[in-house]
Amino acid sequence: MRTNIILGILAIMLAGCAAEKTEPVDWSPGAVLRIGTDATYPPFEIVDTESGQPVGFDIDIISAICDENGWTPEFIVTPFDGIISGLKSHKYDCVISAMSITPQREAVVSFSDPYYYAGQMIAVPIADSVIQSVNDLRGRKVGVQLGTTGERFAKSLPGVSVFSFDNIGAAFIDMENGQLDAVINDKPTTAEYIRRRGNAKTVGKLLSEEYYGIAVRPDDSLLLEKIDGALQTVQEDGRYETIEAKWFE
Repeated sequence: MRTNIILGILAIMLAGCAAEKTEPVDWSPGAVLRIGTDATYPPFEIVDTESGQPVGFDIDIISAICDENGWTPEFIVTPFDGIISGLKSHKYDCVISAMSITPQREAVVSFSDPYYYAGQMIAVPIADSVIQSVNDLRGRKVGVQLGTTGERFAKSLPGVSVFSFDNIGAAFIDMENGQLDAVINDKPTTAEYIRRRGNAKTVGKLLSEEYYGIAVRPDDSLLLEKIDGALQTVQEDGRYETIEAKWFE
């Protein structure tokens, strides 16, 4: 009786494992590339209010890569915290979401060649005159986005109370409402929020130097090769500069 139960459980487990496996893709023209992205991070990715579709710098870059390879892009919007887990469980084929290349992430995913240079920056309310650098954050309440390098950096600072949000826009709103003293976040997106809302300013210098990459599963070497080849072409033929000029002043 117990033996039959155990065998039945094993059969169910094995069937589940088999169901998770996917057929290998040769990534020839006509393939559909499923792309995971957290569309809450302008100007890199955000949902367009009219079309309901993701738009932004990252979206245009991966779309150009798809055009170069003859692929059809399919965007899957997902929270940044857990976006790598979704990649590993085959919910999508790659991730482009202003994701910094770090040793911790490189231990579980493979990255494309870098496609954008960024770094962490401190933002404070526009009327604040006390916080001038990272040294002034001790004893302060700092907002970050969950699962980001900004969160990791903030948590390394002594005496700082760190508040993590699902999206960085919520952190900026809380700072505007007086519930936070500062926000640590990537400089380009911080600049975009300041441009849109006008209620904050940046202080000090870049806290880090980071490069964004497109993430794939470690065993998808062919996909990575195709992405890198197309990215290089897009960077060399002028399309990258056109996309950059579109999204950054």
